[in-house]
Amino acid sequence: MPVCFWINSNITPLVLAGQIPLAVVDLPAALQHIKAGKLVAYAVTSPQRLPMLPDVPTVSEAGLSGYDSTGWFGVVAPAGTPAAVVTRLNKEITAALKENDLVSGMRNLGVEPAPSTVAEFDAYIKSETTKWARVIKLSGTKID
Repeated sequence: MPVCFWINSNITPLVLAGQIPLAVVDLPAALQHIKAGKLVAYAVTSPQRLPMLPDVPTVSEAGLSGYDSTGWFGVVAPAGTPAAVVTRLNKEITAALKENDLVSGMRNLGVEPAPSTVAEFDAYIKSETTKWARVIKLSGTKID
């Protein structure tokens, strides 16, 4: 992966084959190849360095300050789910995401666990929606 960022994992084989000299790829698809020396990671798109690639700088450290394009996923419930159920699910999932074996396994796959409160995750989803809506607007992207 000449660049260790997040995007479409289907491009990783093309980079490995030398058909594409530089690409932005997702870490779970590329991490094993980086560790094996088959791909070179120049930077990560997260705002901080990753524990699984501690020597790889962030894009911000490489000169593009404020850059943050981090792939993420989370668990959500349907609207109207009772608050007690959401709170209990969050408590159990957060506890699991702090277990050493699970954390280690996720990091080996190129995923950094980030347990949070319900309110923190809600705020994060809203901030990501706002950020990417701004990017889309500034880019002039239109739906046909």
